Amino acid sequence: MAEKILAGRAAGPARAKHEVDVKVDQVVLVRDPRRALAEGVAAGLKKASPEVSIAYDTVCVRDPSSPAPLATEALSHGLSVARAGAGFPAPVHLERFGSPARLAVTDEPRLAALGGVGMLTWAVPPAALGHALARGRVKLRPPRSIQVQLTGKLRPFVGARDVAFEWIRRDLAGIVQRVVASSESPVVLEFGGPGARFLSVAERAILCAVAPQVGAVGALFGSDERTEVFLRDERRSKAHRSLAPDAGAPFEEVVSLDLGAVDPLVRNVGSASSTGSIVPVRELAGKPVSQVLLGGDTGSTLRELFVVATLLKSKRVPKGLDFLLAAPSRQMLEVLAESGALADLIATGARLVEPDPRIATGLLYPPPGPGLSLTTCEPEGPANVVVASAETLAYAVATGKIGDPRAFKRPVRVTVPRVLPTDDVFVSR
Repeated sequence: MAEKILAGRAAGPARAKHEVDVKVDQVVLVRDPRRALAEGVAAGLKKASPEVSIAYDTVCVRDPSSPAPLATEALSHGLSVARAGAGFPAPVHLERFGSPARLAVTDEPRLAALGGVGMLTWAVPPAALGHALARGRVKLRPPRSIQVQLTGKLRPFVGARDVAFEWIRRDLAGIVQRVVASSESPVVLEFGGPGARFLSVAERAILCAVAPQVGAVGALFGSDERTEVFLRDERRSKAHRSLAPDAGAPFEEVVSLDLGAVDPLVRNVGSASSTGSIVPVRELAGKPVSQVLLGGDTGSTLRELFVVATLLKSKRVPKGLDFLLAAPSRQMLEVLAESGALADLIATGARLVEPDPRIATGLLYPPPGPGLSLTTCEPEGPANVVVASAETLAYAVATGKIGDPRAFKRPVRVTVPRVLPTDDVFVSR
């Protein structure tokens, strides 16, 4: 699928070992928008060329040392700007701009999550981003693909985060490294198989977000009926394009996983291992928890937030535990508020915090002691936290300690609203 996306945009053979000049559909600036803009101006930028060019200026809590908002500078060059309060870049872009069978270049590896909607994202240096803004093209080395076959169906209280952990635990990184070494090309993960159709676009995004962690440049799901329904709910039906691998398409490796065999897992980021120790949640059962952070960047789906609100209804946060809620996007926050689920979470004892990117780095709301800190968001930099699924976090809030969420015994049934708020109040065009 990655080859098909690049083939219609490349000025040369899409499987060549040398770099080819490729047309870009979207440019997404997150980590250092000013530097990319400066590179674009140096390359002759007047007005951004790609069909979507957007800068995320999402620092919500500013201090005197923080740079001024970049809205005026970016808007003058034809870029849209997502301002503070819009949400974390990956889930916001998935909802409002993610489009199947398109190519986006960015400075944020976490945007690999956009592969859940069938969009290939590629992290490139600031100079390449500036050239893409000015000329609408960038030079990339065509990737090789690893097919990830999914079978079966997720069991109750097992989430997409657990599946992502299972792939890391099975050394998907080793397979990627072997293909990179043998082909001397970057690698894209392509998810497929009968189990993929049971996953929502948001769950697919969580799986695609694992790509940078295993050394892949990106990840892709095909664009199917689920994708079309997702775009229709976002009132962006015109963005839909079909995307599927051709019969007999060449893959460097094929790996498979039965979704029904995955158990609830946790990742102890503070362990000595470079990737963190991934173990079944039962191995940490009974350990006290002092902080829980629900949400974050590609941390939880809207359905999972509803599940947590239902599981915790009429319960209260234990003494000594901080329950933080960082809604991934403003759209999700609005839906939670309109449905009453947000009121239920607040009644439980949740503290609503702003979607500031420094939450992932630990600069805001650092883990307190002496208990463990649980989060659904993958941290950046040194952090002593445990990453887990939303259902595992719900169990921790209910009991004050880590435990297997299957102890709830009775799965909850939730209905996620299909009518979603699509007014981009915090996106300036």
